[in-house]
Amino acid sequence: MGKAVLLHRADSIYDDEPDVKYDFPKTYLNAIQQAVGDWILYYEPVKAGPRGYFAVAKIQDIIPKPGPVGRFLALIEPGTFLPFDREVPRLLNGQPLETLLQNTDGRPKKGGLQQLAVRRLPDADFARIVELGLPDDLEKREARRYDTQPMQISDEAASFKRPVIERLQRRAYRDVAFRRKVREAYGHRCAISGLQLRNGGGRPEVQAAHIRPVEAQGSDSVRNGLALSGTLHWMFDRGLISIDPGTYEILVSHNKVPADVVERLIVPDRKLRLPDAKRDWPHPENLRWHRENRFGQGDADAFGLM
Repeated sequence: MGKAVLLHRADSIYDDEPDVKYDFPKTYLNAIQQAVGDWILYYEPVKAGPRGYFAVAKIQDIIPKPGPVGRFLALIEPGTFLPFDREVPRLLNGQPLETLLQNTDGRPKKGGLQQLAVRRLPDADFARIVELGLPDDLEKREARRYDTQPMQISDEAASFKRPVIERLQRRAYRDVAFRRKVREAYGHRCAISGLQLRNGGGRPEVQAAHIRPVEAQGSDSVRNGLALSGTLHWMFDRGLISIDPGTYEILVSHNKVPADVVERLIVPDRKLRLPDAKRDWPHPENLRWHRENRFGQGDADAFGLM
């Protein structure tokens, strides 16, 4: 096993879904085979945009791609994909974060290795980049984000750092990272009501909902998330509302949800309010899963809506 960097661009012509699969030619088969069972970083190439390193995931397996000869799919282990809280630049103080891309004086190498779509990544480089993108103290930062008086942390507590891999696998940490990225993508505005509500301390009231639940192999990708108010999150999870995967129309189980509730809580045009960045729009397959497996299956009497 060995860690790797995979190049990905949001407008890729290949069959890439970073939280599900990575489409690649036979040229990189050996390199990705070495990464099976280990962690990888996603990296946006210079010509595709400014993000640099933007997510982490774990490769579970490799299969031949159906159809084309000589192409393969690296399957991402469910529950491992996690976008960085803050994207990590390609260079830090003029030096590449990947030591294999550095000359002996620390300056970037030209051509060759840095052009590869798949690169080997030493463990130390992996840990350093993850630390920059997903800080160990992310939960504390979120907890005190809107506090008027910063939380006091003892030197002993501040010196403890969880190992990187343990952090990436811990549900509580992943929930915080997911919530921050989804709410940011939607501008802290509810995608169904259109409202941007904050409490007296400035904390946004909007929540982050998984479209396909984690326990049903849903990922922590922003494309598997919706920013929703508490009530609408509750209704969405119970299948009283859903989203059309083709038109992004908001669907309502009208025999279970009273008309006055619809009028008060849902935008008049019944169209989902989408993120500015198209790469963050809900993935149609996630919406299709919710519509087929959750929508219309809730018991309105049990939920107190009738």
